[in-house]
Amino acid sequence: MNAPFYWVDAFTPKPFSGNPAAVCLLSAPLGEEVMQKLAEEFGLSETAFAWPENDGYRLRWFTPTAEVRLCGHATVATATALWSHNPNLMDLIFYTHSGKLEAVQRDGKVQLTFPARPPAKFPMPEGLAEAIGVSREKVLWCGRDVDDYLLLLPTEDDVRALNPDFRALLEVETRGTIFTAPSDSPEFDFVSRFFAPQVGVNEDPVTGSAHCCLAPFWSERLRKKLFQARQLSARGGHLEVELVADRVHLRGDSFVLVNGTVSII
Repeated sequence: MNAPFYWVDAFTPKPFSGNPAAVCLLSAPLGEEVMQKLAEEFGLSETAFAWPENDGYRLRWFTPTAEVRLCGHATVATATALWSHNPNLMDLIFYTHSGKLEAVQRDGKVQLTFPARPPAKFPMPEGLAEAIGVSREKVLWCGRDVDDYLLLLPTEDDVRALNPDFRALLEVETRGTIFTAPSDSPEFDFVSRFFAPQVGVNEDPVTGSAHCCLAPFWSERLRKKLFQARQLSARGGHLEVELVADRVHLRGDSFVLVNGTVSII
């Protein structure tokens, strides 16, 4: 089987920033083992596989070591790949392990609609503070959503300075850990970083699914629904995030870096 292949930098208007994802546009499903091997081969934080289903596409996401049930940047990448491959396509529907998702083009950006994942207050697990290298007293709030822990730190500099021990963090039972703080810049409402060595991604450059948790968290504190968010990874990324009832709109740019064909025997 030969399949169209795209390498897309998501949540950025330019190459070599944002969060890269590989996308394979299939005509029919592949076996899980083959998809996982391809994700390992590509070596990016996420590889997406999409094929036609009903009035849209079945969409699955794999890190180099595991399948995940929600990924924002790889969905931006998939929508970008589909629109690049077929410019006549309009709004997109994806059927996923997290339910039906939608992607539309808005003012030159990709807009995704994902389920909100509000966090609930939860005790900090043993070993997490030590693995991250912050004192428990500095953590202003700790909670979690269905997949990830969320920790609030006092300042943007505190988030930027995090230097995790990934071997130690790997022992914490979670998909990933989100750290957030108010932004120092008037351009942004909040900043974040996301660590997930448990699924083979030490630090994710820009994490759409984390903002499904961050949107309701910051909405409660800032008393607003629309946010400009900055993820403080080395590559960096900018998202516009809007909370609408129990859904989250994620808006961002994308850039097709490579396209071609992947041969799957």
